[in-house]
Amino acid sequence: MDQDCRHDQPRLENALPLKPQWFHILLALSETAQHGSGIVRAVLQQTDGKLRLWPATLYGSLEEVAAKGWISELTDPSERPVGESEKKRFYRITPSGAQLLAAEANRLQSLARTALERVAARKVAT
Repeated sequence: MDQDCRHDQPRLENALPLKPQWFHILLALSETAQHGSGIVRAVLQQTDGKLRLWPATLYGSLEEVAAKGWISELTDPSERPVGESEKKRFYRITPSGAQLLAAEANRLQSLARTALERVAARKVAT
């Protein structure tokens, strides 16, 4: 691990836990750049329809996450998917956003493992 990554680690940990909508936006952008409605569809799919990002929540969250440097808007026309309207705003995850997503996924995995161990121990005790 290089010095820059070690330097960023405390900042990442201070950002955890993530708001659910932030986590799902980062996850939606982890494979490819997307516009607002693409993010909404991805989040619906990721959560089996349990989390719906309404426009005010979506665009407010996009502004907050972008302000933190975890996503960025595609501003170069050559980066946009071919055939997409220039009116659509496309976003992509940044390297720090990807690090944060991984840190949150690790945190959630550890929490889930602890919960499963405790439930299993309780079953053995009863």
